[in-house]
Amino acid sequence: MQRRDPPPTDEGWYVLHDLRTIDWDAWREAPEQVRDRALAEGIDYLRAHESVADAPAGDSAVFSVLGHKADLLIVHLRPTVADLDTAERRFERTELAGFTDQSSSYVSVTEASGYTEKAREYFEGELDEDSGLYQYIQSRLHPEIPDAEHVSFYPMSKRRDPEYNWYELPFDERADLMAAHGDIGREYAGKVTQMISGSVGFDDWEWGVTLWADDATDIKDLIYEMRFHPSSSKYAEFGPFYFGRRFPPADLPALLAGEPVPTGEGGDADAGDAPAATAARAGGAVGGDADGGDGRGHGGVHPGSPGEGDHPHAGERDGSDDSDDSAAAGRPDSGDADVTEDPNVDRRLASLGIHAGSDYDDGDYALVFDAEVDAGDLADDLDGLRGNFEHYDSHVLTTVRASGGEAAVVSVWTNEGAAETAAGFLTELPGVSGGVGGVLGDPDAAEEDDAADAAGGTDGDADDVRAQLADLGIYAGTPHGEDVYALVLYSTADPGALAAEVGDLRESFDHYDTHVKTAVYEGEDGPNAVVSIWETESAAETASDFLADLPGVVGRAGEGDGFGTMGMFYTVKPEFREVFVETFAEVEELLAGMDGHRETNLLVNREDDTDMFIASNWDAREDAMAFFRSDEFAETVQWGREVLDGRPRHVFLA
Repeated sequence: MQRRDPPPTDEGWYVLHDLRTIDWDAWREAPEQVRDRALAEGIDYLRAHESVADAPAGDSAVFSVLGHKADLLIVHLRPTVADLDTAERRFERTELAGFTDQSSSYVSVTEASGYTEKAREYFEGELDEDSGLYQYIQSRLHPEIPDAEHVSFYPMSKRRDPEYNWYELPFDERADLMAAHGDIGREYAGKVTQMISGSVGFDDWEWGVTLWADDATDIKDLIYEMRFHPSSSKYAEFGPFYFGRRFPPADLPALLAGEPVPTGEGGDADAGDAPAATAARAGGAVGGDADGGDGRGHGGVHPGSPGEGDHPHAGERDGSDDSDDSAAAGRPDSGDADVTEDPNVDRRLASLGIHAGSDYDDGDYALVFDAEVDAGDLADDLDGLRGNFEHYDSHVLTTVRASGGEAAVVSVWTNEGAAETAAGFLTELPGVSGGVGGVLGDPDAAEEDDAADAAGGTDGDADDVRAQLADLGIYAGTPHGEDVYALVLYSTADPGALAAEVGDLRESFDHYDTHVKTAVYEGEDGPNAVVSIWETESAAETASDFLADLPGVVGRAGEGDGFGTMGMFYTVKPEFREVFVETFAEVEELLAGMDGHRETNLLVNREDDTDMFIASNWDAREDAMAFFRSDEFAETVQWGREVLDGRPRHVFLA
């Protein structure tokens, strides 16, 4: 028996169609705070994967599926099997996964094959990479999911019946059938976009076909017309069809509430649009000409033309399973939280360095929980919870502060109801005991504050202090006028060992344009300091996650009570270094007698002894400002112009 020639194939991204059915009874019976957590984690997962935060390239999208076979379809495209495997298992770690069952799935890899003469030029390496055909095939191997409303997915195989066996046909006959089949697809160019993915050896069928269109009837008409062609009527077998509509991750709550989606509110404009193709980008033709176009089309012809082939990439799952059984576990009711009403909770926040105007508004509601654990460890445990909180507009802030040798968790919300829900989660943190809660400031003043902001009010205490310093002739910022943000952590580790660790981190930080410097500073008394300065606050906060893992970290500037958010960095002319240190000792004596002053330390950069850092801690912001308004400070500033190499940085610690 003669062996038939298979067409050459090329493969691109691996594809997972993850189909989920929602357990509606469990969803309806779950406590509100559990549903809120599931929604927050679900949105976070979908947004992160649509923005491809988990891999160097690819695309993802989520769809609502109509009918009984599934409720959700999540489509992932990733460069490797490992990337796809991780994306699938990460969903199982979310609270939302506990309310779903994987009703079906399909694993495949995007594929192009060489049935036409032109396509064979690609496989024989005769095409210039700038040619339209080469770019076209690459766009089919590495497609973008179009931003179309409707999707239809189905698997299919070629028949092996005694009478109609596709694999027994001569190559030229198969090529002719697929060419005519493709002619039908070209009639739907601009209406339907298609992705062909091969699954021989990966799943139960030979190909997966995914169609996208804004008009659902275009999908129906295309498939209906192709069914009459012999390549389908004689030689094709089809699996189940899944039909749905795309929605942005932010609309997940509306979907599960039975409301229309998309809502049209554009909640994912910043988080999830990166991989979504616009209508213009989604204009690839189904059944398009492999030798035409500008190389930007997505999709391609129907299975059997350049999409038909049987040469899958090798790839194995690693066999591991990171699913978390706790994902489906419920959270306590907010009523279980031991919270005592405190009409003066704003005073407690002030003692922790959290102030009205800069950190919260009148009328917000605050929770404060004490915890008998290390503040750094608690901050790590709080990070994931805070990430979920930030999906809600009612969330203002959630942070950990050092307080009297212990730690305090502070969470502020725009209303008491949201705060009560958050309390149920916060009391589950390790070491957290009873707390207090209360309305902040004057609730009646909230509308007045909003009006003032609309009229051009300040952006908070930080800008207010900067403005006051500017009025006093004090430079606040970098020598070029940009705002910078500094992160200061204290460590009891050996200075040499600490410097080695920081050096490794700095090499990584230097890859980012927003990094200004990171260094170890030593002081005569107390722990050493690690100072990291960045051009943006968000970059500083990201860096803090890495710096917090340094050895011997005992605290972070600004986390204690009082006002300690002012760091002053000076580069001293070498010939004046000793004079500067002596003058600081005199200023330190002056500060010791000032109301509200707690502590001021001078620390020196281990790698440059002309680089000085001064950190002060005060009872309140006004105490610090009283010093900056003093004649003594004005004289010090004037003297500094002679001994400093450049102007000082008066930096608010991030």
